[in-house]
Amino acid sequence: MLPALAVAAAVAVAVAVAVAVPALRHRLVRSALRCAGGRYRRRLEALSTDVRLSQERRLRRLLGTGPGTGPAGGSEELRERHPLGQRCRDGAPTDPVSPLLPWALLRSCWDTDPALQGSVLYLDALGAAFPRALTCRGTALLHWTPGCPRTPAGWPLPTLYCTPTPASALPSRATALRVQLLFALRQRGLHVLEAGLAAELRDALAALHDEWPRLAQELALGRLSPQPGLPEEVRSQLQALLTPDPARAAELRAECARGFEGIVRRLWPQLEVVVVGSAHSTERLYCDALLQADCQGLPIYYPFYQAVGALLGVNLWPEEPVPQFLLCPDWAFFEFLPCPAEEEPRTILLDELWEGREYGLVVTAQPGEYRCCAGEVLRVAGFHKQCPVVEPVRRESQTLSVRGENIPEERFCQTLCRGLGMWPGARLIDYVCVESSLLGDSSGPCAPHYEVFVELQGLRDLSEGQRYKLDQCLQEDFLVYKSFRFKGSIGPLRLHLVRAGAFTRLREALGSPVPMPRVLREERLLQLIQGSVIS
Repeated sequence: MLPALAVAAAVAVAVAVAVAVPALRHRLVRSALRCAGGRYRRRLEALSTDVRLSQERRLRRLLGTGPGTGPAGGSEELRERHPLGQRCRDGAPTDPVSPLLPWALLRSCWDTDPALQGSVLYLDALGAAFPRALTCRGTALLHWTPGCPRTPAGWPLPTLYCTPTPASALPSRATALRVQLLFALRQRGLHVLEAGLAAELRDALAALHDEWPRLAQELALGRLSPQPGLPEEVRSQLQALLTPDPARAAELRAECARGFEGIVRRLWPQLEVVVVGSAHSTERLYCDALLQADCQGLPIYYPFYQAVGALLGVNLWPEEPVPQFLLCPDWAFFEFLPCPAEEEPRTILLDELWEGREYGLVVTAQPGEYRCCAGEVLRVAGFHKQCPVVEPVRRESQTLSVRGENIPEERFCQTLCRGLGMWPGARLIDYVCVESSLLGDSSGPCAPHYEVFVELQGLRDLSEGQRYKLDQCLQEDFLVYKSFRFKGSIGPLRLHLVRAGAFTRLREALGSPVPMPRVLREERLLQLIQGSVIS
């Protein structure tokens, strides 16, 4: 009790003393959050020593039952009363969060809200690994939030960000990312570059590749040009924040003229880390491409694991190259289905997992939303005390299957990259797949098949031999698919090349910042990508 009171007193003093000076306010709030982060760490350590008890307490709160439920009775009752697979909201948490007001900061010392706990733990881990990462105005944000209350990773410390708030909520995704990029370019002394999704970072840097002469001109003149998706009223607000900076514009021109390999570190020489809010299996392609080119030499830190609209885990190891997430036993009630699936599936609990095995995730995170099948497959990488540390493997909704052959997204991507590796000069930029059932009558009288749409660099046309080669690689890697192809019950894969920028427009058409789907399930998205085919 005394540590909590001491932390609360420290926070109250910080809030009282922090006045209009942003740097002073930032330092005081950061100190208070460091105290809160230490307390949350200790609490997490305590919860991880007896995961079963921690989970049963969380379950009782979710069910609204009293403390009399026995250690095993709560989960057994849940299994009996609620069947598997209830429909739950998808995507990242969308509940609004409080701005940094004195009462909110004071409450953070003992609040059990996962969103607040996760952000405080993130700031604590980031500051410990990269001491300058929490510098005032030292973080630039690249994240599109159209009419949505979703917030950046470090929202309890808003003075971290040099990015104007109106730039995130513009109606156009492409315009929002471009405007945010312009404000990031003004700050040569950035320490952190943050994006909500890897695709957002990729598309913002693609805008740098395409538009750097115009961006340099806007920096030099201190003028934000009119553009589609930028209301005049908002443009005027943002324009008031700009001043001419010809020296920075000259630096931008010089660095971009040299090429784009390692461009992020060259433009921001003090940058320590790139933060991508959430790790998603479907976005690994972007992460790998960023590390090999634009973000060369920089670590990428993924702080949060989210599913079914809830924050479920946190990455406490920012410097590790492979993101791993501690499933926090006080944030949700977890169940798991062993993979491969059993004939009569029965879930196992958080303290019953085995290292190295894969499991389907079942979550109870909100009252009234019980036993939601998240459609996520996780691999147990290890344990922190009794608490599992996991790696996301794949999303089951992104599995290709027209005859029950079930080709997982990550293995299809490996086959696709292997096939493209045989084409001299070709580099995969992006791809999506479609099962022929979505095509309807336009697929013709042929057998069910896959259609794959790719954006490539270094190749302007596809030969029939190249199209055939990918189908051959798929047969070599998946014997069930090969068997169906031999019988004629699955037709040959059809490969299409789309023009540059097609996938950027596709992500805009998704309408909200969600992970890139690899298997399209909507006709409107299919029609959009079909309209971009050039070969």
